[in-house]
Amino acid sequence: MKKDFLSILDIDKDELAGLISEARNLKDLRSRRVAHPKLTGACIALIFEKASTRTRISFEAGIRDLGGHAIFLTTKDMQLGRGEEIRDTARVASRYVSGVMIRAYRHETIEDYARYSTIPIINGLSDKEHPCQLLADIMTITEEFGTTEGIRVAWIGDGNNVCRSLVLSSAMTGMKISVASPDGYELPADVVERAIQLGGDVTLVHDPARAVDGTDVVMTDTWVSMGDEKEKEARKSAFNGYSVTGALLAKAKPGAIVMHCLPAHRGEEIDDDVIEGIQSRVFVEAENRLHVQKALLVRLLQPRFTS
Repeated sequence: MKKDFLSILDIDKDELAGLISEARNLKDLRSRRVAHPKLTGACIALIFEKASTRTRISFEAGIRDLGGHAIFLTTKDMQLGRGEEIRDTARVASRYVSGVMIRAYRHETIEDYARYSTIPIINGLSDKEHPCQLLADIMTITEEFGTTEGIRVAWIGDGNNVCRSLVLSSAMTGMKISVASPDGYELPADVVERAIQLGGDVTLVHDPARAVDGTDVVMTDTWVSMGDEKEKEARKSAFNGYSVTGALLAKAKPGAIVMHCLPAHRGEEIDDDVIEGIQSRVFVEAENRLHVQKALLVRLLQPRFTS
């Protein structure tokens, strides 16, 4: 693998298959309470510009499972909050820890860390992508259907960072993706072009019912992401009609599953009875963040950490 994991495109099809296989193995070991300290003594910094529930808990718990130690930091805890340049922080951190996970507002911030760092950098979320979430989503779909090849996925809502990673992954997963977004909130054209260039199967529509028709997986996300709060009322108005309801889900295949990366705003982008229903895999998906991130840490750090 590459030194860093900043984008879902930083791994290829074979590496993705290996990560999912490793994640499923680690999930099995954890369920049987079999110790797996593959990174004993590793110290990993977790830097948060943006708050988090799943990212923080899953990384801290996962690092502990692997025998390592996590250092939780916000920019307020660091000299970055007082104007220190990223290149200085990155080079110093490279001498202290084995790897860094960063959850940032701007993707360029994470790229700057990676440029000056000699240790692996992991994108825990940026405005452009959320690749760790996508690994968990791919694992969940693989567990459900045995494969991702040919699986039809409908994304309902904003063409946001999670949606971008999903679409960019389509070539390596073989999934056929339909994205339904209102005017002004579609995926950027360059992301769609890049996915299709790589061999992905992506369709953009405005009608949620058309996107969901005959699909295996229905995915959605909050209408108002962190940082978009000033647009809250405008977004709620624009996304009216883009809720994953029981009626919309009925247009998918009978065995279709529902996914949401959380946090969810029940009654807005997804109905309570859908997220709590038998077709929901939302909490399996959330759990799988733990397992795929552990697999990612092992793949990135073990060769360097043990050499």
